Amino acid sequence: MTSTTFVGRAPELSELRAGLTEALNGRPGLAFVAGESGLGKTRLLSELERVAREDGVRVIGGDCVELGEGELPYAPLVGALRPLARSGHEAFGRLSEPARAALAQILPGLGRAEARADDEATAQARLFDGLLELLELLAGEEGLLLTIEDLHWADRSTRAFLVYLASSLCRERVLVVTTYRPDELHRRHPLRPLLAELERDARARRVELRPLTRAELAAQLSDILGQTPRGDLLERLFARSEGNPLFAEELLAAGMDGRGSLPPTLRDALMLRIERLSPDAQELLRVIAAGRRLDHDLLAAASGVDPRVPVREAVAAQLVVADEEGFYSFRHALLREVVVDDLLPGERASLHLALAKALEARAAGLPAHGGAHLAAGIAHHYLESGDQPAALVASVRAAEAAEAVHANGEAAALYSRALQLWDRVADAEALAGMDHVELLRAAAWSTGREHDPGRAESYLRAALNELGDSDPARTADLLELLAREQFNSGRSAAAADTRREALDLLPEGPSVMRATLLAGSAKELMLESRHEEAVEAADCAIEVARASGDLVSELRSLDAKGVALFGMGRFQEGEASLREALERAREADLLYKLSTHVNLADSLTVAGRLDEARSVADEGFELAARRGVPRRWLALLRAELAFEAGEWDIAEAALPSPARPAMGTTFINDALRRIELALGRGRHETARALLDQAEDVAADTREPQWIGPLGALRAELERRAGDLDAAVAAIDNALDRLDFCSQDVARMARVAASGVRVHADAAVRARDLGEDPSLPIAMAEGLLARVEACAEGERPVEAAFLTLARAELARAHGDDDPATWAEATDAWVALGRPYRAAQARRRRAESLLARGDRDGAAVAAAEALAAASAIGAAWLVSEIEGFALRARLRMDDPDEPSPPSALTAADDGEDPFGLTPRERQVLALLADGRTNREIGSALYMAEKTASVHVSRILSKLDVRSRTEAAAVAHRVGLV
Repeated sequence: MTSTTFVGRAPELSELRAGLTEALNGRPGLAFVAGESGLGKTRLLSELERVAREDGVRVIGGDCVELGEGELPYAPLVGALRPLARSGHEAFGRLSEPARAALAQILPGLGRAEARADDEATAQARLFDGLLELLELLAGEEGLLLTIEDLHWADRSTRAFLVYLASSLCRERVLVVTTYRPDELHRRHPLRPLLAELERDARARRVELRPLTRAELAAQLSDILGQTPRGDLLERLFARSEGNPLFAEELLAAGMDGRGSLPPTLRDALMLRIERLSPDAQELLRVIAAGRRLDHDLLAAASGVDPRVPVREAVAAQLVVADEEGFYSFRHALLREVVVDDLLPGERASLHLALAKALEARAAGLPAHGGAHLAAGIAHHYLESGDQPAALVASVRAAEAAEAVHANGEAAALYSRALQLWDRVADAEALAGMDHVELLRAAAWSTGREHDPGRAESYLRAALNELGDSDPARTADLLELLAREQFNSGRSAAAADTRREALDLLPEGPSVMRATLLAGSAKELMLESRHEEAVEAADCAIEVARASGDLVSELRSLDAKGVALFGMGRFQEGEASLREALERAREADLLYKLSTHVNLADSLTVAGRLDEARSVADEGFELAARRGVPRRWLALLRAELAFEAGEWDIAEAALPSPARPAMGTTFINDALRRIELALGRGRHETARALLDQAEDVAADTREPQWIGPLGALRAELERRAGDLDAAVAAIDNALDRLDFCSQDVARMARVAASGVRVHADAAVRARDLGEDPSLPIAMAEGLLARVEACAEGERPVEAAFLTLARAELARAHGDDDPATWAEATDAWVALGRPYRAAQARRRRAESLLARGDRDGAAVAAAEALAAASAIGAAWLVSEIEGFALRARLRMDDPDEPSPPSALTAADDGEDPFGLTPRERQVLALLADGRTNREIGSALYMAEKTASVHVSRILSKLDVRSRTEAAAVAHRVGLV
């Protein structure tokens, strides 16, 4: 008893249709339909699908399946694509070979699945790229609507793919619409943080379904009854259903005509429907409830009867539906839940055991034992049946099958289940086909690929503890894995110690494990900028790798050596080493094992060759896209280089979606790119929040590539906020950490030059307040000496920082020199770094004004403003405009003489800022260091009134803090 009329969801449908229209115009997106059970999510999607088909849009869809911990990988995607694959849709024939090979792992029949021994992140990235390529082909010019129901039951891999889509959809004519129940999302549900990020995306839409109104329910009942419902019936059903359309339908289907007692809940109403069926049909519903989605043969095998008659009865009662592939399932999830809740424990166990055996019989005749989906189903049903030995065997087999399709989260959950079963089963090692240590190692591997280094480390330490001293070679292997997890979580010092411990366990002589560990050590030394040690370690690793035939370790060592040589200023040797690694990796198809494009581009940037660096990064990104190699670090590098080149819109567009999860150093790298942009745009609160998070993650790192930029950016943020003590502390902390066993002169130069700027600000403030500036000047001189040491030799970037530091020191001495700022501007222009050049131009304008050259200052300020505006540097634009306003410079027409400066105006008794007499009184007390309460007491006004005056003063002076206001007041003679 179902309404055939679409009722009450016109605004929601309109919103989804708008999303579909945008997708057809090349602006793809995701939509999330939220609503409690029975409110009509599926009905809304059905109407959207109907409208889309009428418009010629291709429609495909799949359901998420509640199966234990959600270990059925890619369930809705496989459900959506499998019918097309079986029918031989032409889009599959147009797939690239890498995409076809990747998709064959989850869609058997596409051809031979790839057998390349990748790391899991690489393999899953290629699978995701293949799925996106297929969606684009299916969309074509007509568009594609992909629907995914019951996202609250989504498996980990499906959730990961949605994150990937959010960041990767670009111009494809694709709309993805999902549904979920908010009431299913408990506090720790994995979908909660994911939705919080995805639904904030500018291209995402959230449609929330609410109960039907009384009028909408009346329209629904009219369609069902064929006439307008009586007033008392409508009131009874509206009161009981509370506007839930499914409940209203079930109340009518249960024979409730408004007279007599109504079932107290929707579940009671549904149970009345079920109890009206014959015993055979009810038994069949129990089997389907346990199996969720079953075809005819599985129904027959699990129930032991011919299901044709009872299943027809259930379909006629509108309790069960059959899909295009011949599978039976409940019409609504609540119907299944009602049947499951009514099962006795013994009944439930027997049903699951019958299903497990039926599925196992089917798997026995299929390649790869049926693959990940079938293996996961068998494992689930054996576990629910209570047959723990069979559940252990099936869980290990299902975990291995999940690994084969790169469903790392599902594999980790299944290995965890096997570990829980281990002590409950006799002869577990023989059943599992591995000992407990190997099972722990497998669980750690999958968990680590799922970005959970803490749990991975706990598995590895348990394995090491169990192994003891019995097998040094095996212990070394476990320690090598442990070092990877420690390093990936930002604990480089711990990783180095772990690798040394592993090396000490190995026998003398070359071996693949020794080469792997030595290559890892060389990489870690390189990343810590211990350049001389890194070159020595890399040479040793190369020798061992060649002797043992380990090409991957050899190339990784060549890569590390090249970066270290660049860091030592031996640019030609470093470039030769990196390009050799790159070319040989390309020849051996091993690029996915290395990060040489990233390292070569980064090294060229350090050497001042920004344009070449960008070309290398672009080449790496395009190659990675073609081969399905992960591109996140390449994307972040392209964003970094675009930022340095002054192309900030391109930099922002290159960043991965914030919804994509990141851990360890990947998070730090991602955060740095966003912090730089936030500071440049003037979004200081955003920058502060990201800095706090990144510094927390980087607390234990010894990598200068993170320590240096984080220290410099923190100092700049605090400098802008007027907290010079905090800025000095950030500089000191960063330099202390960089000094510890590091030879990274590039990062030292940046941090030290930033420190000179901070101390110059402190010296200027001291003079403004009539205090002694000698201490900050001395500190600036000491930091300048450090920059000079870093800039020795042919180091163009460090030399440019030196020009900045010298100009800042002159400012600290009170002898701001336009010539030094011009030199700094020229140095950064030559390097193609327009933002730093614009900052130097702005300072040059200030120095010209200080020397009385108002026209020159106007020209320089106009040039700085034009450069900053072209970049999109909102903060610098604001600073330049504020300076010009205070100095009363005419920048719109530099040939026109500027009016007198604020200082001159103040000397003449004129107020250049439009302050009222009362505000000048408040300013005088503010410059004396008084609080709002003290100002109010002195001037006989409320503290709140004093606060209002202070806010107005800050606005009129175009400053951001009380300290800046005091400095301006002293400088221009207002107090």
